[in-house]
Amino acid sequence: MGRTARRAPSGLSSRLAALAEVVLIADGRLSESTVTPARMLVERAGARLALGPHLTVVALAGGTGSGKSSLFNALAEVDLATTGVRRPTTSAAQACVWGSDPADELLEWVGATQRHRLGDGSAGELDGLVLLDLPDHDSTAVAHQLEVNRLVELVDVLVWVLDPQKYADAAVHDTYLRPLAGHSAVLVVVLNQIDLLDVAARESCLADVGRLVAQDGLRDVPVIATSTRTGAGVADLRQLLAVRVAAKHAAVLRLEADVDRTAIAFAAAGDQGAIPKSDSTPARSVSKQGKQDLVRALASAAGADVVVDAVVRDHRRQAAGMTGWPFTTWLRKLRPDPLRRLHLSPSQPVESSRSSLPAASPVQLARVTNATNAASDSVTSQLPQPWPRLVRRAAGSREADLPDVLDRAVAGTQLTSGRRPAWWSVVRLLQRALGAAALIGVLWLALLFVFSYFRLPEPPTPKVREIPWPTLLLLGGVLLGWLVAVISRYVARAAAARRGRRARRALDERIAAIADEAILAPMMAEVEVYQAFRAALSRTVRS
Repeated sequence: MGRTARRAPSGLSSRLAALAEVVLIADGRLSESTVTPARMLVERAGARLALGPHLTVVALAGGTGSGKSSLFNALAEVDLATTGVRRPTTSAAQACVWGSDPADELLEWVGATQRHRLGDGSAGELDGLVLLDLPDHDSTAVAHQLEVNRLVELVDVLVWVLDPQKYADAAVHDTYLRPLAGHSAVLVVVLNQIDLLDVAARESCLADVGRLVAQDGLRDVPVIATSTRTGAGVADLRQLLAVRVAAKHAAVLRLEADVDRTAIAFAAAGDQGAIPKSDSTPARSVSKQGKQDLVRALASAAGADVVVDAVVRDHRRQAAGMTGWPFTTWLRKLRPDPLRRLHLSPSQPVESSRSSLPAASPVQLARVTNATNAASDSVTSQLPQPWPRLVRRAAGSREADLPDVLDRAVAGTQLTSGRRPAWWSVVRLLQRALGAAALIGVLWLALLFVFSYFRLPEPPTPKVREIPWPTLLLLGGVLLGWLVAVISRYVARAAAARRGRRARRALDERIAAIADEAILAPMMAEVEVYQAFRAALSRTVRS
């Protein structure tokens, strides 16, 4: 085919790769009006570079009556395009190719159905030029306007042809020229039909065109005055195009300018103000106080206070059953087990089970939301929009699942070791001995009562300082048993408080893990996404 494929410069390739990364990150985070053009640019750039950046696609664009087609014929030095007031009804551009390379694939990609080729003998300094004559941008046919809009984004060099009557048309400047600010290297403005003006009017008109173009942000764009009737300026335009063609990098310049424009749009969409120069920014982590507030709110929503209270009451209940007065401890068995009522197994937790803890109240859930937002805000206070909103959204991404996750976490927490204190068994033996002494005293006194009732000779009763042994056994067993029970109750109460504190630490550790996994990890992951976005965006800047 005569086409020699060339690779894009490494700088452009790396910038396009960085832009592709920016698009991937921004998809679903920034507006589609920003992401979609960038995605199309990455795809378009890959296709254009694969078709050979050594070819230069130049488009003549303008409105009805501007003389585009006449200029197209003048540059080709052959009458190829139909001229006159009435334009062809086709909505497709027609093309003329200079040189041995027919550029079929490139023209197919551009969508030019009408093609002309000037062979090697007539190519000359324009060898490698692909010149397009676009439909009128102000055509009444919507298809023509759409085709112009499409091709303006595809071509390497855009030559905008103005005429003395409509050169200040706001549609041209607002819709086409001003959005191309930054594309001065690949844009040419032609004031055609200058033969209709006298010298003074010509100079005034050219100066006005230059002023308007500068206002569009295109100060370095060349403005050439031409007349296809007299031939004035056509050679200058041809020479300018010859320089662009000979350099063989117009496609690269166009894509670099497009990347610049897209990077600026991303920076504006991300409220950066300007494209970041550094590759990263230090990430702020959640403060210790912020995490404590979050864990405290989650613990409240999970019913940790209820569980700790149940652990304390369960320990005291068990202690009373082991160390209390043997003849009354059976009454405590009638009281419900505080932990079993909550469907919690303190020593053998089962995370897959569900507890009977009361559901979190709206106030508790609101506290979780507030603590989550506070943690998010502390991390994103230095980040531009929309990242604070995105980070907050990531932090609350599992909000609906939190009640179930917290309940399973509580059910799966080992609240106690399952081992009873050794002193319980010692006290239990002591209480049984005291209970036995009291029982012996009762039976002994009952036996003495029987002997007395039936006026039988009473057996000798030993005494200790005038106190009969049966009475001493009864009173001593009862009083000492009560005293031991009271002392044990206070000791058990202190031990229960310690067990409650251990249970609270175990719950807090488990809930802190939930906070890290369900809230803080997604939140920090989004912060890292911002850092990756910022780093990739900085790599789109020309080195």
